Amino acid sequence: MPEVAVLGTGLMGAKVCKRLVSCGYGVRGWNRTPEKANRLAEIGVRPCATAAEAVEGADVVLLMLADAHAIRDVLLSDANTKALLAGKTILQMGTIGPKESASIGSEVSSAGGSYVEAPVLGSQPEAEKGTLLIMVGAEADPRDTPAGPVWPLLRALGQEPNIHFIGPVGTAAAVKLALNQLIASLTVGFSTSLGLVQRSGAPVDKFMSILRASALYAPTYDKKLQKMLDRDYGAANFPTKHLLKDVRLFESEAAAAGLDTAVQAALSGVIASAMAKGLQDCDYSAVFDAIVEPSSRGSGDAAGGSSAGDGSSRAQPGSAADV
Repeated sequence: MPEVAVLGTGLMGAKVCKRLVSCGYGVRGWNRTPEKANRLAEIGVRPCATAAEAVEGADVVLLMLADAHAIRDVLLSDANTKALLAGKTILQMGTIGPKESASIGSEVSSAGGSYVEAPVLGSQPEAEKGTLLIMVGAEADPRDTPAGPVWPLLRALGQEPNIHFIGPVGTAAAVKLALNQLIASLTVGFSTSLGLVQRSGAPVDKFMSILRASALYAPTYDKKLQKMLDRDYGAANFPTKHLLKDVRLFESEAAAAGLDTAVQAALSGVIASAMAKGLQDCDYSAVFDAIVEPSSRGSGDAAGGSSAGDGSSRAQPGSAADV
């Protein structure tokens, strides 16, 4: 089986490593914070001190990095690391823009490597169980070459029914952004409806019963309901700060495509307000706080995610590569 280098072994990347080891892969791990890679040695991952060390000994380089800037910085900005890409397959599984993905793919090809984008929908439990929803953008559907390095890897992480070939590089990135925009839209919309129900004095359980029986219902509402009612958002599988990054990225791509982005601008404002409350590392259901207490809108360093919280349980830290 091919040796896999996982670059980015945070919460999500660590679960991917664990899954691949359980499937028999040799896994090399690297992270900017070395402790996050070193602690995986106990499950059979080989920690690497540098990204170049991880890449050098691998057949496939799996990227679980936060954004396109991080990918370029880690993989392409150093000439020595970039030279190691020749003959290797780069599997990009984070959330980046279509144009960013195409540009990175072009650079990888110029360096003699092959590039496949495969962003995922799902979180830590799905990564560990191998049930992620995977969108693939590549020159050809990887299932057409089942003996190649990509298809078995995707099957280990997503299982065949969950793997969707979208089209050329860039198309899968666009679908992933479209889905993450829905995460923001649904969560902010539900937060606003829930807030009005609470303020009106109407029973929340009656509201939810009607909602569940209607075509308006989405399962995410029940997943986030108790967090919102308790206003205790806990450690995040997918934090508020990453949702803001993805909505802003969607807004930029949609504007470039000639779409109206007024709604996304408003969503960004609400999420940034939650960031200003110090909730940047909490589960993204923390946008409820910005809806029901909008007075702090615009205060603090929302873009940078400065901590302005009150120290309560609503500001517990946590992070993940994706949702």
